[in-house]
Amino acid sequence: MRVLFTVPPLAGHVNPTVAVGTELAARGHRVAWAGPAGVLSRLLPAHARILPAGEEAGGGYAALHERWRDLRGVGALRFLWEEALVPLARAMVPGVTDAVRGFAPDLMVADQQALAGPVVARRLGIPWATSASTSAELTRPFADFPKVGQWVDEQISGFLAECGADGADRPEGATGAEGADGTGWDPRFSDRLVLVFSTPELIGPGQEFPPHHAFVGPAFGTRPHPPGFPWQRLDPERRRVLVSLGTLNQEAGGRFYGAVLGAAERLADEVQLVLVAPAALIGAVPGNVLLLERVPQPELLPHLDAVVCHGGHNTVCEALAYGLPLVVAPIRDDQPIVARQVVGAGAGVRVRFGRTRTEDLRDALTAVLDDPGPRRAARRIQASFAAAGGARAAADRLEKLL
Repeated sequence: MRVLFTVPPLAGHVNPTVAVGTELAARGHRVAWAGPAGVLSRLLPAHARILPAGEEAGGGYAALHERWRDLRGVGALRFLWEEALVPLARAMVPGVTDAVRGFAPDLMVADQQALAGPVVARRLGIPWATSASTSAELTRPFADFPKVGQWVDEQISGFLAECGADGADRPEGATGAEGADGTGWDPRFSDRLVLVFSTPELIGPGQEFPPHHAFVGPAFGTRPHPPGFPWQRLDPERRRVLVSLGTLNQEAGGRFYGAVLGAAERLADEVQLVLVAPAALIGAVPGNVLLLERVPQPELLPHLDAVVCHGGHNTVCEALAYGLPLVVAPIRDDQPIVARQVVGAGAGVRVRFGRTRTEDLRDALTAVLDDPGPRRAARRIQASFAAAGGARAAADRLEKLL
């Protein structure tokens, strides 16, 4: 079959589709990706077939990032929808339409934040599944803030109405879950299949999901490797910890990095930190800190004892896939929800990103390194990930749709 992935220009959303697409291709299926080609060409394997969609929006992400990186809470959420997701969806619709007509997919797989994919699939009668690259939106994230949730629904409804896709005529064979009010539909979630790249062991108890939500665990695809990691400098006599704020948050971490360096000094006899950050923000580092602007994260994780991160779903799941406990310092968007999942599962400790002191980070690191509880919990989640099947399980479910 022919499978078309529609994705936003964000690494954490693209990476799972790389793994699933590679598995499908190995089974003889043809795969392609639709999205801002300039960004996707840096995130996808060299041989990937990319069909451009929304290039003008993707090309403006650098400028958007400058305005977004210092926002928090509701301000960050409003910016995400008003300035990024809805404009991206609007820009992608023509290109995705052309991609469908040219590639003629039997099935589309739409990232939950690439709203153009479901709109076009529904319009042209193509079956579609959801790629849920983070589980946050599946866990009633606005239950305590109903007005915020209503506002998000209004942004989606407004986009659908603008596209003429707000629930009137549905082509035969098209799919799309109903909205919360029962009158519309929600392009974030297919009613045929939602691939959730997590497991209930991480998401936590008390959640009920319909049977078409497939918890396949994280799917890790190949990605470009930064050159020249100094493997010989990893210290076998110290416990090794990765500190990373992901690809989009590094510039916002100035104060946090200060606490990291302070904690490194206090733990110099016991711990070596691999700090991923812009050198210009850091300056001089203690001797037990390796400062690098990029690292081959999947290859590095087996050599580590713990991870400090911002609570990004991709980094959290990669760490837990290797049974590594976490210190999470969430910044915005879904990160507080993911951090809550980590702490609720017992697999890590949360610190406050904007107010973390050296002593706080030192104590958190000591807790996850010395207390066996977080490591046991991380290994329990690791086992659940392995049992879920990852990319193979996702490909199995996609094959069964047709």
